[in-house]
Amino acid sequence: MATMMAMNSFVGVAVLPRGSAGGFGADSLPALGRRGLVVRAQTEGPSAPPPNKPKASTSIWDAMAFSGPAPERINGRLAMVGFVTALAVEAGRGDGLLLQLGSGTGQAWFAYSVAVLSVASLVPLLQGESAEGRAGAIMNANAELWNGRFAMLGLVALAATEIITGAPFINV
Repeated sequence: MATMMAMNSFVGVAVLPRGSAGGFGADSLPALGRRGLVVRAQTEGPSAPPPNKPKASTSIWDAMAFSGPAPERINGRLAMVGFVTALAVEAGRGDGLLLQLGSGTGQAWFAYSVAVLSVASLVPLLQGESAEGRAGAIMNANAELWNGRFAMLGLVALAATEIITGAPFINV
């Protein structure tokens, strides 16, 4: 018995002999002499409903967990602001990173920046949004994580350069 199969790519319909479709009980046995067709429809393209994704947890403990979405993102954002600020102060006043940290003049601004960026990063997460959901083509969540990682390394490189050479990175 030859199996016939026709496929219409526009609608995504496959037509199979009833015996080859599998598991329909006694009616599907070819020995009974019944021949019928089974039509299976497949949805393709934009007409398919989106898969149900579980909503992100809105617990502060889940957001701030070690593997949660907030810690690396917040640290990366603070590192990006800190790296640019450290370079701007070095260029403007000539104070290196270690001198900036030792003087204590920017501690109030640092505390304010930490508070504002932490709250601004946590509020969308606690409302169930994700960084991936708000991402665009160029400014995406993955790029933000990598920029934050490079900024963290940049701060370490600024401090190491100043320790090794004894002078700020930007020599004014």
